[in-house]
Amino acid sequence: MTGLAQPARAQGLAPTPTMRGGANNYLPDAPIVERIGGGGFWMTGTVRRAGDGAPLSGQRIQIWAHTTEGHERDAHSHGATLTDTNGVFRLEMPQIVPAFGQPHGHLAYDSGEFETVFLRPIMPNASDTSLEAHFVLQPA
Repeated sequence: MTGLAQPARAQGLAPTPTMRGGANNYLPDAPIVERIGGGGFWMTGTVRRAGDGAPLSGQRIQIWAHTTEGHERDAHSHGATLTDTNGVFRLEMPQIVPAFGQPHGHLAYDSGEFETVFLRPIMPNASDTSLEAHFVLQPA
């Protein structure tokens, strides 16, 4: 009867694997910022725990990209934000522009409580003004 009293959860949610090229131009310890540069573009997403899918609040997500204001290797093109109580993050930044023929962003979870994950999502269209990425993290 014990199993019947527990809330239903998404059991077996697999962790997000690191994407090839995701760590390119990564700079450890980017500061938490309100916005990167002049803004106009939104990077959004969620962070959940592997297994049960619980949202993870207070998790640091670093974001960087090649934008209208700088290259992805430039320190001023990097910033970090924290997830809210629902595991949601969003950070405004300058418009992403194609680098090596693809408009893409870079995101990292690198705080240590969970395994480090680097993502490199590609935008469907270079004129899009937002990009979404989702993390499912495995405890370290």
